[in-house]
Amino acid sequence: MFEYSLLHWTTFCTAAVLLNLSPGPDMAFILGQTVRGGRRAGFAAMAGIWGGAFVHVVCAAAGLSAILASSATAFTIVKWAGAAYLVYLGISALRAKGGMVMPAAAQTIATGGQIMRQGMLVSLLNPKVAIFFLAFLPQFVVAGAGPNWAQLALHGAMVIGVAALIEPPLVLLGASLSRKLRSRPKIGIWLDRLLGTLLISLGLKLALQQR
Repeated sequence: MFEYSLLHWTTFCTAAVLLNLSPGPDMAFILGQTVRGGRRAGFAAMAGIWGGAFVHVVCAAAGLSAILASSATAFTIVKWAGAAYLVYLGISALRAKGGMVMPAAAQTIATGGQIMRQGMLVSLLNPKVAIFFLAFLPQFVVAGAGPNWAQLALHGAMVIGVAALIEPPLVLLGASLSRKLRSRPKIGIWLDRLLGTLLISLGLKLALQQR
């Protein structure tokens, strides 16, 4: 069971690395939270994104993503919900007062749990992620290597495993950068505005996407 060739693993790992390095709402959310809130916020965002990705993997293995891929209505509902949520997060960042450097008493700071939930929603409300897993994972199902659902779940979990190798160093780098910028209030404000603009742009891009 789960016997694959070296070429299989080489192809899969290369694709998984490229997938995790590609820019998108997930990566923007992780890096944005890291710069705004430091290392803990970045890791909380990362955990939330991974949680959402895991749900997508389970749905792909169970065949539920096929419903989203085949139903124009379901795709549209999820797409608009995801776009609206990204725009909401972007507007919240634009309205933040004082940027990263204000003391906790002077601004509302999201807790780790809140950031995790936001990250899960960012991932879950992106229908392209669900459809991607549905199209990507079956390419690595090998006849005789085990039940199809088990192979899908294995490779999906490994995509998240690759993310666990790539994203933590990026969070640490972003946290290091944010510490250097915290002594400059104006830069903190502009970073909030940059993050807000980026999230709103990604939300609009998602709204305009077709299946």
